[in-house]
Amino acid sequence: MAGLCAAVRARELGAAPVVYEKGTRAGGSMLLSSCVVWRFREWDDFRAECPTGDERLQRVVWERLDDGIAWLESLGAPVVERETGNPRTVGKRFGPGGLTDTLVRGADDVHLREAAVEPQILATGGFQGNEGLVAEHVRPARPLRLRANQWSNGDGLRLAREQGAELSAGMGEFYGRNMPDADFSEADFVPAAQLYGRFARVYNERGEEFFEGDVSWSENDLVQATAKQPGAKAWYVLDDSALAQRVRDRRVVDIVALASTRVDPADLPFAAPAGARVAVRVSPGITHTIGGLRIDEHARVVGADGLYAAGADAGGISTGGYASGLAAALVFGRLAAESALDRL
Repeated sequence: MAGLCAAVRARELGAAPVVYEKGTRAGGSMLLSSCVVWRFREWDDFRAECPTGDERLQRVVWERLDDGIAWLESLGAPVVERETGNPRTVGKRFGPGGLTDTLVRGADDVHLREAAVEPQILATGGFQGNEGLVAEHVRPARPLRLRANQWSNGDGLRLAREQGAELSAGMGEFYGRNMPDADFSEADFVPAAQLYGRFARVYNERGEEFFEGDVSWSENDLVQATAKQPGAKAWYVLDDSALAQRVRDRRVVDIVALASTRVDPADLPFAAPAGARVAVRVSPGITHTIGGLRIDEHARVVGADGLYAAGADAGGISTGGYASGLAAALVFGRLAAESALDRL
């Protein structure tokens, strides 16, 4: 999303940008997402939810996102829903395929299966696809399964670091979802996500309830904690009350029905709690890294003169919690183009 937004904005400003996409299709992980672009309704909530994030960058996202969403609509991007379904947030849900097509048309010059030799704006999507970098920085108990496009493996990070770029805070953090601990495909990324951990009792393989305190609304804290458990696995154990809860427009019982790793509580490797009706074995799928290159409020990469970064290549915005990656990609993608052209 970040690279395409940068290209469209640059073309609007009279430039002739070229997008180099190493993958076989445009859209990156945006194309595989639920495509809800949002911000926290209140500024204080943003700071409370992501307390160690760079406040200057957060302020830019919070103040400029509404204009960015209006800009997408002006380009003809199809809006699927005009509410996020969360009273604490505001934003809109776009059709991922339609949004991708709209941005590709606006970018105009998109080269597939090619990598840029000397890119000016880095938008390679983070390093979640690079098992070595994830092991080095995130340090999960075992390699994490990829819940994202397969081409985001740290190219932007590597290139910028070779030019002296600084790293952001939060290099050990990532955004993802706990998925059934079994194989899954791109079509399963959204519907099969087991997004009800806050209603379950959560155990590791040793039968320990490892998560202390309340699970956040995004459940990203629980996902990251699961990555540190033995085998990077957890068990969600649910009673009747938990199964009756709703997550957005679905009942928990219906989400559980999609999990191939659900078992009868009697088959757990530890004694089930009283009232348990079903258990699901989950493990994290990593969607994008949260740490990355350090940028300033103009999307300039700190320490690498002449380079700009946006999207998951730019880190430190939502550290300590979780905020919309698509929102940051939209805002800083446009800003990167504006800043790069101001430099010329």
